[in-house]
Amino acid sequence: MATPAPSLTDIAIAAAIEAAETICTIYHRPIQVISKDDGSPVTEADRAAEDVIIRHLEATGIPMLGEESVAAGIVPTLGDLYFVVDPLDGTKEFIKRNGEFTVNIGLVQNGRPVMGVVLAPTTGEIFVGDEGGAWSGKIVDGVVTERRPIGVAARPRPKIVASRSHGHAALEQLCRTLDVEADLSVGSSLKFCLLARGEAQLYPRFTPTCEWDTAAGQAVLEAAGGAVVTLDGAPMAYGKGSLKFLNPYFVAAASLDLAQQAAAEMRRLLD
Repeated sequence: MATPAPSLTDIAIAAAIEAAETICTIYHRPIQVISKDDGSPVTEADRAAEDVIIRHLEATGIPMLGEESVAAGIVPTLGDLYFVVDPLDGTKEFIKRNGEFTVNIGLVQNGRPVMGVVLAPTTGEIFVGDEGGAWSGKIVDGVVTERRPIGVAARPRPKIVASRSHGHAALEQLCRTLDVEADLSVGSSLKFCLLARGEAQLYPRFTPTCEWDTAAGQAVLEAAGGAVVTLDGAPMAYGKGSLKFLNPYFVAAASLDLAQQAAAEMRRLLD
């Protein structure tokens, strides 16, 4: 009997695992940091990890929108189906050596993320979401172990997850208005993952992100039952090439109702 061809999710998982191994090798030696044209930092690990991911994904024939490729001026023609890759989400956290950075590989179809893999190289934690649902696991010696389903969880008083490196003055007011019980802080797309496994309920974003920062995490969260909307209450869409793939402000939440409530309040605070 022939071995079934690997799914796109399986290919993305394999790519993320090898990219994480590459990142860890560089993480444990002196890191050279340079600045991109927009002032954001980039390291050898960002580029090396993206090269690994490209090698895995190119066999699918599906275009790939990668952060470092775009920075180098390489923007493929994107159709209705394409990968979105941030090889090292949380470069600032990587430089700080706090472990809160991830490999993000998402798949966008018709403007919406439909599959996502988020892998934290230093802990081996992996989060995956696709049409089959959302799950988490642990990478041990290059193999997925401890796989278990995950899902969002409601709370009478929500917990909010905020960016450690990208705060905003309106966040405190938002927390008061929505009667937030606790404020958790974590870097990179791990914020989406905390919501996806029920540890928090809100992730408001008042500062800029790009599609590669959010696609994989959004796919995981939505597969777990959550929602991501922009401040007008609409689902966050992808393929914004004319805007250099910049996202508007958004809120991720454990439910669509909570997301839309928070989006309305964020809009009021920013008026």
